[in-house]
Amino acid sequence: MAWLESGGHGLAALPAEQRGRTSHLLDAQLATVQALIATGRYDERTGRRLHRLAASLATTSGWHRFDQGRHPAAERLWELALQCAHRAGDRERGAGVLADAAYQATWLGRPGTATARLDYALEAARHPTARALLLLRRARAHAALGDPVACRRDLAAAERALAAASPDPAPAWCAWMGPADLAVDTGGCLLDLGRPVAARARIAEGLAQLPPTRAKTRGIFLAYQARTHLRTGEIDRAVAAGTESLDLAARIGAPRCTALVRDLAPAFARHRHLAGVPELLDRVAPGRTSRTPRPDRTARTSGADRTSKPDRRNHGT
Repeated sequence: MAWLESGGHGLAALPAEQRGRTSHLLDAQLATVQALIATGRYDERTGRRLHRLAASLATTSGWHRFDQGRHPAAERLWELALQCAHRAGDRERGAGVLADAAYQATWLGRPGTATARLDYALEAARHPTARALLLLRRARAHAALGDPVACRRDLAAAERALAAASPDPAPAWCAWMGPADLAVDTGGCLLDLGRPVAARARIAEGLAQLPPTRAKTRGIFLAYQARTHLRTGEIDRAVAAGTESLDLAARIGAPRCTALVRDLAPAFARHRHLAGVPELLDRVAPGRTSRTPRPDRTARTSGADRTSKPDRRNHGT
């Protein structure tokens, strides 16, 4: 059991540029743990450990599918993770799975679904860092719904929660959450609510605070920065941020970063005559894969998921 846990946690902790090359190992380990749950003989304590490990493996595998744009597969894996967390009696882990599913819902243009999932997750989460992440993601969903009052309320609560002391370490699923994430996602909220100048400052603040080890997150934040510069009319800065995001995506294998910049192509196309824009558009053209050059869509929603047309891919990390 200890060997399975060590291997599973090691695979989940790999950097983004390595995780894509080991996804088959992660899937194989999840299948092994599922087989042990189904056919093995074990006591209650071991059963909880097996289900907790399965929840962790399924969550990580779900993120790999999400990054590839394979959303139904990601959703199925997160449903499995939620069931396993429940059987393990791990409410904090279940809250983390709901946070991931809510992130996906907002990404796909269903922020009403996201807020409902996050409401439920917040009933289970107790650690202040976990609550900060859940509140921040709910703020992004409120911004997508065009609700500035609810958005500001959750941003303020997220800031207080992140600053709160705790005698216990944060759960692994949210241990990465920090001031950089709060700053950038606050900027994303401001951008969705029509305040691009204020958004620009918060996103720049978050990028400056981001640890260098979080390369994929940096690529995503740079795509947000490019979108913000487009909204403020700073096309040269938008090109620089978008190009840096694409370079990172090509280096570490992060198709989600490429997708974020590709969504900006219509806005960039209006400035095709400016330096750097044609080259960026060429890199994100349909059928092309982003690569480092050599030297020398808003989803339609209805009812509770009505939005004020934010970028559907600009909701957290």
